Formats: sequence, structure tokens, C-alpha cells
Amino acid sequence: MDENAAADEVALDVNDIQRMIPHRYPFLMIDKVVGLVPGANAIGIKNVTINEPYFQGHFPNHPIMPGVLIIEAMAQTAAVLVVHTEDKQSGNLVYFMSVDNARFRKPVMPGDTLELHVATVQNRGNVWKFKGEAKVGSKLMAESVFSAMIMDKK
Repeated sequence: MDENAAADEVALDVNDIQRMIPHRYPFLMIDKVVGLVPGANAIGIKNVTINEPYFQGHFPNHPIMPGVLIIEAMAQTAAVLVVHTEDKQSGNLVYFMSVDNARFRKPVMPGDTLELHVATVQNRGNVWKFKGEAKVGSKLMAESVFSAMIMDKK
């Protein structure tokens, strides 16, 4: 990475995220966003704890973060990237349009710090396409290609 790209990177805490997207507990799936480069990529961070409500039933004696929630965490990271890139105020929503090539490689468990790497593949108007990878350390846990549309909240 060159020095100019590093200078353009943005880090956002949970308060910033909540100003940008409408998700709230228990459905806010990211705790912070780091390494955000407008229009290009971002890394969402999810600290996975046993206190997550879905662990009560998924699974009681072997808690695993549901794969669909990992994909949702990628999408929330992408939504923050879009809202920040387009300098939108709160009140805009980012809707899933498609999820393709989703693969779940290893289980995500309580105690893991999940890194959600999203990169812009394409942007046409209000439609964005992303590639996402979920990692714990250097291990790839899940991946997907997905698209979303930004809409004014009415």
C-alpha cells in the first residue's frame, strides 16, 4: 500500500456506524470499521461473544455464528463503505439485491475477532457490487460476492 492510500484510510467506531446505518442491537453485526478507503474497500470488525442472542439456539452445546449473519456483517460493512463514500446523511438504506458464491469454510465461535474484508467490484448509479471475505486472523472463514442498492428512506 502506498503512503497516499494509507493517508486516505478512515476508521469508524460504533457511534459513527450507528449514525450511518439503521441497524441496532441485536442486529448490528459490526463493532467498528477500519482501513476504509472511500469507493474501494473497508474492514469491519465483529468481536464475537457468547452473549450474542443467537448462540442460545445455534447450537446450545456447540455455539457457532450462523453463516447468514456473517454475510449480513459483510453487508453492513459494505453499507458503511457506500454511505461514507457517497457522503450520505443518515436516513438512507442499503438493501441486499443478490448474494452469489457464498462459501463457509470454517466455523466462527465465541471469542473470535471476525474481520470482514469488503472490496468494491463495481458501482453503477445506486447499485454496488462487492466481494467479501470473513477472516479470523489469517484464516478464511467465509466468502461471498453480493450486490446492494442505496435508497432514500421514505
